[in-house]
Amino acid sequence: MPQYMLLIYVPAEGGPSPEEQAAEGPRWYEYTEGLRSAGIHVAGDALHGVEAATTVRVRDGETQITDGPFAETKEMLGGFYIIDVADLDTALQHAARIPSVGRGSVEVRPVMDLSAMPAPEDQAAAQAAG
Repeated sequence: MPQYMLLIYVPAEGGPSPEEQAAEGPRWYEYTEGLRSAGIHVAGDALHGVEAATTVRVRDGETQITDGPFAETKEMLGGFYIIDVADLDTALQHAARIPSVGRGSVEVRPVMDLSAMPAPEDQAAAQAAG
């Protein structure tokens, strides 16, 4: 089955109060356990806020390291799930049930299956034989 990444975006400012977060905690637990029980959970976790982010770029051989994300946005990436489901429609149904979707958004992307790609040494051998 194909895998899909559910990228969970939440407002960068004005998020839920500590009380609202505490009340939402059981919904997150239930959601995650539902994915596990269905046998489709591959991975997932919450991320620290943008204040903990570091961005790395290499330009013209120079490594540039800056605090925070590259761009100012109204939403920030708050976490992710990777699920293994039959198709995009099923992935979208699971994305619509994420507890924070009512105040943010969920980007759904297929995960590329790179297992069929030949290893670099196999590519070199094929080119030499070709």
